[in-house]
Amino acid sequence: MIDILINKKDKNKTIAVVENGKLIEIYEDNINSKHKRNEGNIYTGIIKDIIPGMQAAFIDIGTEKNSFIHVKDVIPQINEKIDKVEIMKEPKIKDVVKINQKLLVQVQKDSNDKKGARTTTHIKLTGKYIILLPQTTIVTISQKIENEVEKERLLKIVKDNLPSNMGCIVRTSAEKQKKENIINEINILYQQWNEIYNNFKKVNKQPQLLYKSPSIVEKIIIDIPNEKINSIIVNDKEDYDEIKKVLNKRIAQNIKLILEEKEDIVKKYDLEHQIEKTEQRKVWLNCGGFITIDTTEALVAIDVNSGKYIGKSTLEDTIYKVNYEATIEIAKQLRLRDIGGIIIIDYIDMKLEENKEKIERLLKETLKQDRAKTQVEGFTKLNLMELTRKHICAHNS
Repeated sequence: MIDILINKKDKNKTIAVVENGKLIEIYEDNINSKHKRNEGNIYTGIIKDIIPGMQAAFIDIGTEKNSFIHVKDVIPQINEKIDKVEIMKEPKIKDVVKINQKLLVQVQKDSNDKKGARTTTHIKLTGKYIILLPQTTIVTISQKIENEVEKERLLKIVKDNLPSNMGCIVRTSAEKQKKENIINEINILYQQWNEIYNNFKKVNKQPQLLYKSPSIVEKIIIDIPNEKINSIIVNDKEDYDEIKKVLNKRIAQNIKLILEEKEDIVKKYDLEHQIEKTEQRKVWLNCGGFITIDTTEALVAIDVNSGKYIGKSTLEDTIYKVNYEATIEIAKQLRLRDIGGIIIIDYIDMKLEENKEKIERLLKETLKQDRAKTQVEGFTKLNLMELTRKHICAHNS
């Protein structure tokens, strides 16, 4: 079972997701951060500048920095698996938007010291079982749902009940859910969309926040099935009251909400050592090998080393053993540290193609436990494993 622990101390908030006593996710929220978490927010935005050479525009959404939007995030979405033949040449940005034009946009990626936020007109409203796509008719299903009969059942439910000119992504948590629960969520998200769109139409040509994305805690509650969450433990009365509203809204009253006011929850539940380890560059494996995790601006590089492990049989078996343990640990660390973007893993070189295939399969399998969207691209010609992962939460520090 999973427990969510929220420890508020001064202006910092630590949110820990713990499964059977082991830390599986950790987030830090600095209330006074100069970078506010806006990812997922929906705004009325006003086009301020068009940059033809970048096929992009700058758009004022009312934040400190103007946000950035690329032409592909303005033109209608297509289902690339189906519409490959119909993909046309990308239009010019100046033919798609005009200065002072009003656009309904959602923040895809938060701003930082160097760049404004990345935005899109491809709106997504996320529920527990589906993600509503109001601006397209694409209907897809999570790749983590593998049972073909269940896939057909879920696709039929959403296609029969989606409003016209709407699309959706069926989430992993929809698997084996009652038809009524999914239909109910479609209706709730559709009402939410109508409210956002009607407010957008009323707004004059000025930036305005129309929808605030769920907090980190609400996002966790949405993403994890209710039956898997045992309790939420907080040390702040304001947080307690806020989460109580979320649980009522999400029909999740079966989750125990516990207030341990003014307690240091991190210390009480002995999480200090586990949290400290998430900040270390080197992570030791049970066999005596280790991995190192290095973050650059472009990507995250993970190196696998045999360390103290010398093995008991052949060199290939020794290498495979280290790579095997490293794969399980890497999947764990990606989720624990919420590592996103391009990730390159430098495994110890394996000679047998069969072993490479086993490691790739193992990585894909272990990543299924991750709430984030991951894409394993496989080994490159240089024997580097390449994958991508989407952040669960924008970092706010």
